[in-house]
Amino acid sequence: MEAWRRILADSIVKPKDLAERLGVDAKEIEAIVGDYPMRITPAVMATIKKKGDAIWKQVVPDIAEMDDFEAEDDPLEEDLMSPVPHLVHRYPDRVLLMVTNQCPIYCRFCTRKRLVGKPGFLKKGELDQAIAYLREHTEVRDVILSGGDPLLLPDHLLERILKALRTIPHLELIRLGSRVPGTLPERITPELCAIVKKYHPIYMNLHFNHPDELTPEVKTACGMLADAGVPLGAQTVLLKGVNDDPEIMKRLMHQLLLARIKPYYLYQADLTKGTNHFRTMVETGLNIIKSLQGHTSGMAVPHFVIDAPGGGGKIPLLPGDYMVHMDEDGAVLRNYENKTFHYPQPKAGGGHELPMVGTRSSDDGSAEAFASCGDSYPDRDGYAAWGNSCGGDVDEL
Repeated sequence: MEAWRRILADSIVKPKDLAERLGVDAKEIEAIVGDYPMRITPAVMATIKKKGDAIWKQVVPDIAEMDDFEAEDDPLEEDLMSPVPHLVHRYPDRVLLMVTNQCPIYCRFCTRKRLVGKPGFLKKGELDQAIAYLREHTEVRDVILSGGDPLLLPDHLLERILKALRTIPHLELIRLGSRVPGTLPERITPELCAIVKKYHPIYMNLHFNHPDELTPEVKTACGMLADAGVPLGAQTVLLKGVNDDPEIMKRLMHQLLLARIKPYYLYQADLTKGTNHFRTMVETGLNIIKSLQGHTSGMAVPHFVIDAPGGGGKIPLLPGDYMVHMDEDGAVLRNYENKTFHYPQPKAGGGHELPMVGTRSSDDGSAEAFASCGDSYPDRDGYAAWGNSCGGDVDEL
């Protein structure tokens, strides 16, 4: 047995074992895991510092899961958008292929609580059906392997899927969504990296919710994937009591970049049955984005999205006060310092116009009477620094 599989087998899955390690009520845990399985890997267990901390909340079953009766099992209607088993076709040019129900850990907020924890992988006949569907649908250029977690597949099964997908001429991109590098870093082996390199371009979106998850071992695993040529992105779920704080979120984004992972999505929590005690107000996410924008590198600012209930797909949100006013003359914009700027629209007749840019305090509240820069800065080399708040000449850069 490979080392990572032995380590996975040492995970906490039984209530009595969790009670011995963390002092929880075994009977209460038992009442939950019958419906919603538990698995906590040694790596994740080692990052729990105290009862109720950010890691604990993500993996230790909570009786609140059983009090959530009214929510849907499948609020994103993935099952209704599945033309063949295990494949979801929601967007025009990309599909989701769920290759296993197994995960290294079972997140208590999982949007697929209805599925995860069941045994088995994608069977050969089911893979053949999915490949046949993709061959027929030439508009599909991008497939996302998910589950469960595709990196829990043995190497030979993962390669079988990648090899089959690469026989489809119009399929350009393969993406893997995974929690493995952050929860079972031992799974990222030289052999796995060698397989992935054979089927590029392959991208991975990794799941991280708190800076404590990015241990030295996790960063090493992510570095191996990056060295194998895999562009890494991060998906984060906004969770009450875990990361619904601007400073925690900023630390997470900075740690991701240090691990060579680009923050990609910040998700508003889904309306999944058994998870609603994790949900925050939508304004919480908007305030977090506002606390990041302009106060740290743009690379550290993810897209804040709501995956719309009823299968509407991902809808991006931005704080509403960035756009103060817009009409045929131009747009009035507010930046991270609460200063307002005017960006002029191009003339309808196609005439050439220098942007007239100015600022005023947002306390004024008016979108009118913006002062222009004028000609106080001579353009010595003939290249005006347009749109830079009268900022000067390129010779000074």
